[in-house]
Amino acid sequence: MEKKIILRSDKIPAAIGPYSPALKVGKLLFISGQIPVDPKSGNLINGNVQKQAKQIFVNLKELLKLYSLNLKNIVKTTVFLKDMNNFSEFNKVYAQYFTEEFPARSCIEVTRLPKDAEIEMEAIAICDSEER
Repeated sequence: MEKKIILRSDKIPAAIGPYSPALKVGKLLFISGQIPVDPKSGNLINGNVQKQAKQIFVNLKELLKLYSLNLKNIVKTTVFLKDMNNFSEFNKVYAQYFTEEFPARSCIEVTRLPKDAEIEMEAIAICDSEER
């Protein structure tokens, strides 16, 4: 099976290491962990977990567009929180973007995240075809 990768776009943050923002294999799109980075400046968005989560969703939606997809294509998310006490605040933002046919989800508390972000989220999306 062929792997398809979009390495760069001014619409999404640049990778901060040796990885691809997303990798499409067949009908599956594997999206690397997204932290709340402004794509233009490359800087972390400061603020609480809700503000950071909103930036992640902005970036995630832009990344999905590069593959002609949207949030409805996401079937699984994994969320990493620096502090599980922020779970309910994060969940309020998450519920604004996923309102029906919710993807499967795991949420894990971690000690530290890249750039000292409060939150990181990775996802798997299903594509309508193997094209693009």
